[in-house]
Amino acid sequence: MHVDERAGVFWRWWTAGTTSMVGSAVGAVALPLTALTVLDASAFQLGVIAAASYVAWIVIGLPAGVIVQRLPLRGAQVGADLARAVAVASIPLTWWWGHLTVAHLVLTALVVSFANVLFDVANSTFLPSIVEREQLQSRNSLTSATHAATLLSGPSLGGLAVQALGAVPTLLVDSASYLVSAALLRTLPATRVDAPDRWPPIGELIRAGWRYVAYHPVMGPSMWAATAMNFVCGAQFALFPLYLVRELHAPVGLVGVLLAVEGVGALVGAALTTRITTRIGTARALVAAGFTTVVGAFLIPWGTGWLAYAAFAAGSTVFSLGTVVLSVTTRTYRQIASPPDLLSRVMATVRFVSWGAIPVGGLVAGALAGPLGARATLFVFAATLVCAPVVLLLSPVRHLRDLTDHDQGDQPGHPAASTVGVGGR
Repeated sequence: MHVDERAGVFWRWWTAGTTSMVGSAVGAVALPLTALTVLDASAFQLGVIAAASYVAWIVIGLPAGVIVQRLPLRGAQVGADLARAVAVASIPLTWWWGHLTVAHLVLTALVVSFANVLFDVANSTFLPSIVEREQLQSRNSLTSATHAATLLSGPSLGGLAVQALGAVPTLLVDSASYLVSAALLRTLPATRVDAPDRWPPIGELIRAGWRYVAYHPVMGPSMWAATAMNFVCGAQFALFPLYLVRELHAPVGLVGVLLAVEGVGALVGAALTTRITTRIGTARALVAAGFTTVVGAFLIPWGTGWLAYAAFAAGSTVFSLGTVVLSVTTRTYRQIASPPDLLSRVMATVRFVSWGAIPVGGLVAGALAGPLGARATLFVFAATLVCAPVVLLLSPVRHLRDLTDHDQGDQPGHPAASTVGVGGR
């Protein structure tokens, strides 16, 4: 593929992702507000909805890498988009018929969750096939910056749309975004990893991906740090609407604005990641990012009245800045350091563990928020986030300036190189 062709494919891929991300950001406001304002959902029910949105990573997170490896990457993404569009559109249809329930919201979140798993693994595996190695970090930073921009604008638009249209009709915006994304992705080449003459057993392929990540001195600790962050993210995802609406009594429009503020930190983090990692090194940036998220998490539930709104905005900004720096840095490293035939399984393994913590965090937060309240529960989760930088400091990462410094010293007998299994280096 020529340079111009690669650029054209990338920008169509980017436009498709951006469109669906904007819709999803709007839907992320509309769905919990539907549960709160239309169905009067309890704290635990909100936790269940939040958990359902990510539980597929626990159920099919590991097999997803093998499934995607056997499918055309374009087809997997298009199919996932169509499934999400239909599932989300079912909510306003059921509401108009007068039969909408919390169970329906949970079921929809489950369908979207399973589609998200296949889409995200295929999407992250597709990128290295259309981008040169030396451009991966800048392209990943651009993708994260775009995601940050949608976090910044999407919830605000979602809050305004909910005020103008109502929570349920606003979900049609999310559904339409998936259809546009599918149409754009359909124009991309049907890229896939070269298939062998005979596929090994699925279990063997999954174990190979798991061993590679779990025994890797850099990818392993990075995965566990991301898991701690996502555990807290799951709690925040479940508790933020409850905390803002029922404890801070924020108006619906302000809820959208406050939820969007994290996009500022994400945007700044994405813009500065390359500069930060160049100046202090990718390994040191990970540790710094871990401590940054801890500070942000403690700020979020602090204060009362308008001071609480300011603390929430500042904390969300700091937390998301640290999260994005860690996410971009570790994702780029995995795409560079993983053998091509293991990449989809490496991505699936990491997301199975780290993203699998999101629904667990949501469920635990929902259970604790009942007796403790949302504010106290957010403080409890902020304390658990200390595990993220600590696990990095207890690993070989603390001795490195850059993550790739470890690879330069790899020897054939090193666990990271000798446990690849099927399709080794």
